[in-house]
Amino acid sequence: MTKLIIAFVLTFFIGCSSQDKELLNVEPNLVVGKTVTPLKINDQFEKAHTIQTDTKKLIFAFSKDAAHTCNDYISTKDAEYLNKNSTQFIADVSAAPSLIRSMFILPGLKDLKHTVLILDDPVKAAPFRAGVDTEQIIVVRLDNGKITAVDAINGVKELTSFIEGK
Repeated sequence: MTKLIIAFVLTFFIGCSSQDKELLNVEPNLVVGKTVTPLKINDQFEKAHTIQTDTKKLIFAFSKDAAHTCNDYISTKDAEYLNKNSTQFIADVSAAPSLIRSMFILPGLKDLKHTVLILDDPVKAAPFRAGVDTEQIIVVRLDNGKITAVDAINGVKELTSFIEGK
């Protein structure tokens, strides 16, 4: 009987839900030629932002390490650094358990002086995660809202070059 209860609990907490299966079968959003505008995403203060056609670059952090690299670097710049470079930073926190998000991640992001757009819903984040290396920093170049390039980068040097480059 004990083994049956343990098996049930493990299945309940570890098993694949139908939502998990849906997340595996999504069409990727970060594909050259696709349009990403108008895209509405809330920031760390729950203020809605829309990715406009004048945005030229998007930075996506899907992992904790990528997000820390981006935030640590951007925090060394003035609050308008990203805006001055027509860039938006998007952090995907949807993979973190909701308790961790609400108690640690989101309060920590509120301490930052720069805007961090937040993907916190696994269903909405899935198309952005599909087809990219989620352990890397993903950078996207836009022209009037249309994706012209998607690349994976590592480190501050490449991040600086992407943000400040034309």
